Amino acid sequence: MIIDIVTIFPEFFDAFLNTSIIKRAIEAKLIAIRLHQLRDYSHNKHKKIDDTPYGGGAGMLMQFPPFYDVIHKLRTEESIVILLSPQGQLFNQQKAIELSNRKHIILLCGHYEGIDARVEQLIDMELSIGDYVLTGGEIPAMIVADTVARLIKGVIHEESAEEDSLQKGWLKYPQYTKPESYKGVKVPEVLISGNHALIENWRKEASIERTFQKRPDLIKNIKLTENERKILNKVGFKSKE
Repeated sequence: MIIDIVTIFPEFFDAFLNTSIIKRAIEAKLIAIRLHQLRDYSHNKHKKIDDTPYGGGAGMLMQFPPFYDVIHKLRTEESIVILLSPQGQLFNQQKAIELSNRKHIILLCGHYEGIDARVEQLIDMELSIGDYVLTGGEIPAMIVADTVARLIKGVIHEESAEEDSLQKGWLKYPQYTKPESYKGVKVPEVLISGNHALIENWRKEASIERTFQKRPDLIKNIKLTENERKILNKVGFKSKE
């Protein structure tokens, strides 16, 4: 997979690209993340890429021509162009899974008061990482790139990805490590029993119970099995169906 990121602050990504799993994935050539300085596409001799908005208003707006030029240079038949914006649809794990099957993603990072609205004619998708406003699209770009990259085969252990929170709709079950007991706080007995069938059942129930307790809003989007319904009833969930 290739992820192209268009930004006026490419240095923002230095640590991101040279740390941990992302760094290893790039070195293993499982993904390629390429940064593009938007100012290189400026039509201004001083590399200016912003101007005042028509109709007045506070702040500066990023100009349309640089985005037009960089998109047309990078885009191929396999590309999906994504504008990172608080006005976009909410990014989630299911969207990440969808994007992980693409071969080429182009992420556009806005800044200042935003981007000339004509850019919307050139994009395939507009994504938001939450209902709040950031100073620019660089942090959302890193979040999207990281979330998608870890789903690429070989980047992390496939079993780890499959058991992640939200991968199948549910939050992940609680986990524990050594020591078995510390100052009277103990690991659940079932996890040290050695009985793998009991452990699997416990984890399934704990995952469902944790989702009910922490994010009950997620349950409405899950196609429940009969066993999952029984577990939900046991923990006190009342379906509105």
